[in-house]
Amino acid sequence: MTGDYQELVDEISALLDAPATLENRDFGLVAFGAHDSDDDTAMDPVRTRSILTRRSTPAVRAWFEAFGITRATGPVRIPAAPEAGVFRDRICLPVRHRGVVLGYVWLLDADPGPTDERLTAAMEVAARIGALLFDEARAGADLSREFGAVLTAGPGRQHDTAVAALGEVLGRDAEGLHTVVCVTPWADDTPAVRAVASAAALAAVPAAGASSLAALVRLRSPDRLDPALSAGDRLRSEAGQAATAGVAAPRRGLAELAASWREARAAARAARAEPRLGPVARWSSIGPYRLLTALPETGSEAGDPAVAPLLLPVHRELAHTAEVFLDHAGQAGRAAAALGVHRQTLYYRLSRIQQITGLDLNDGEDRLLLHMAVKRARL
Repeated sequence: MTGDYQELVDEISALLDAPATLENRDFGLVAFGAHDSDDDTAMDPVRTRSILTRRSTPAVRAWFEAFGITRATGPVRIPAAPEAGVFRDRICLPVRHRGVVLGYVWLLDADPGPTDERLTAAMEVAARIGALLFDEARAGADLSREFGAVLTAGPGRQHDTAVAALGEVLGRDAEGLHTVVCVTPWADDTPAVRAVASAAALAAVPAAGASSLAALVRLRSPDRLDPALSAGDRLRSEAGQAATAGVAAPRRGLAELAASWREARAAARAARAEPRLGPVARWSSIGPYRLLTALPETGSEAGDPAVAPLLLPVHRELAHTAEVFLDHAGQAGRAAAALGVHRQTLYYRLSRIQQITGLDLNDGEDRLLLHMAVKRARL
């Protein structure tokens, strides 16, 4: 699809003898024409930033929209505004389909500028771009709907039907290699970054607490998760600083999407509980949290009664001491150094932990229980 946009943008550039830039209606960069001028004034900070960051600032967007580009049906000429970083006059070609603006083609204006005849021809190309954007948006909506249905479907026939529907929409890509990314928490009304090129579908998945966003990401190789990690980081930044993301193990086909979703959610939860794993964590790298996240999230089974008193706020320091001590395999010297305390202080705290929990830190099973319980508490 990107190649189609690039060809159409190049066609407009050739028609008007000027480098063109295509942005969607949210001012996200879609494609841009080559710029080979030796004139430094032919570029300005706005166009440079748009190409380098693939997005315009809210201030620039407001400036351009003030000229009525969202309502225009023909070319709009916009004067330079050096105070806003717009050093050159511009021509905006609204990209519309069925009366709705879906994007904009931008060109740097010149004197003399393109003739009306050429602008009319360029608008015809812009209309073809509008049809492509419309088809892509409709396909994306279908994918997101079907993808969300798979993740929320019950077991058995309902799940199989949802998987078949998603497979029909994906076509040949259904049997390809992919992974699932989870971003949590995600507000249902938060606009997802649709410019995540590797994401085949995005779907908000409701939960008892905060909702999560699921992304289905195509991969070329099972040992190259870069597209998924990048998608997770970009979507996480859109959700806010409190959000974390998780990436499931790669799989082929759609039959195990539910398992991928569980892994992605588990990795995102682990990243929130253990900052060293995040903010974007891989399922394969979360260690014991693969087991801990499989335990019930709420209810009486969520904790152990012996360890529960240690997890009260008044004993927060002791709980942290227990975790660090066990993280260092019970080696007092290393644990004391990590905590920044004297070894005798550590021994005193360990004795208090045993008094509060009734557990014997010389017993392997008691140590395992304590270690799992304090880590589980942070989930």
